[in-house]
Amino acid sequence: MNSMERVVMTLNHQEADRVPVYPIIAGAARRLVNASYEDWSKDADICAESMILAQKEFDLDCIVTLIDLSIECTAWGQELIYPADEAAHPNYKNVVINSLDDYKKIKKVDYRTCERMMMHIDVCKKIVEAANGEYPVVAFVFGPLGTLSMLRNQQDMYMDIFDDPDTVREAAAEINQTLKEYSTAIMETGVQGIMYDTLFSSGSIMSKDMWDDMEGALVQELAEHVHGMGGLVMIHNCGDKIYFDKQIERMHPEGISFLYPPDDCKDFVECKEKYGDKTTLIGAVPPTNVVFGDDETWEKLCKEQTDIMKKDGGFMLATGCEYPANADFDRARKMVEIAKTYGKY
Repeated sequence: MNSMERVVMTLNHQEADRVPVYPIIAGAARRLVNASYEDWSKDADICAESMILAQKEFDLDCIVTLIDLSIECTAWGQELIYPADEAAHPNYKNVVINSLDDYKKIKKVDYRTCERMMMHIDVCKKIVEAANGEYPVVAFVFGPLGTLSMLRNQQDMYMDIFDDPDTVREAAAEINQTLKEYSTAIMETGVQGIMYDTLFSSGSIMSKDMWDDMEGALVQELAEHVHGMGGLVMIHNCGDKIYFDKQIERMHPEGISFLYPPDDCKDFVECKEKYGDKTTLIGAVPPTNVVFGDDETWEKLCKEQTDIMKKDGGFMLATGCEYPANADFDRARKMVEIAKTYGKY
């Protein structure tokens, strides 16, 4: 059974030969091709080569094209900083939105004018070609509210929502129209689906009602669009107390990548009981333990997730967020080994 067959069975809530696995290698992959973080983040050939090599090196069951969360915001002219050893991020000393009035400047743009969006599309094309149908390729896209926050900063945008929610909502809707066309172009590369990062849909950031009011309808539109193109919709949210129920209602995702139990579940056991037949659960091993834990703890965490989640399929063993960019790869290899041995059905 190849990875594509294994993942398809899992998404259909059937037990395959074993649980699929993918530690979210992301920016750590740059080290496999000896690239700087900046070059890896900007050059489609380098980025794609590293992700393809990571899949082969660690025998991952899929590739999720997480580069960083700053790809989309550059379409509106946001300046970025490219640190040597971590993901690119906005220069918050020079943001596009400096006041409530500035939100009115945010209009739909042509994604084809955005160098980083086009680079990501090219990465998807190259990986799909290399995969040759043997494993799924899922593109990673930051949602509209998250993208908007990169043009302002999270704290100030949050306060702006209290002061003038309509103005913020209108700007997010303009961004969403760009993301919708961007998603079309991504799907046309042949990827199996798109994973949207819904950063704000967690109790650690904003209330469920506020999130639904500000972004719910927008991500629903994106999800319906991707489903309409025959693609998979997945969600990534590594926040605490994320809103599975509301996101499933809005997006009907085939899978949710997460780190903590949802807000209406006391633990992962209840999460499996409540949502295991509604979506595929992806995670939720803490990547911090790659750096701060010992080998025994890492193995225990991987096995605990497998014990709780594997029954009846609908589970992929993964880190709950991206693998530390500068960490040793031994824990990634160990996670895959555990899936292949302990994760057998």
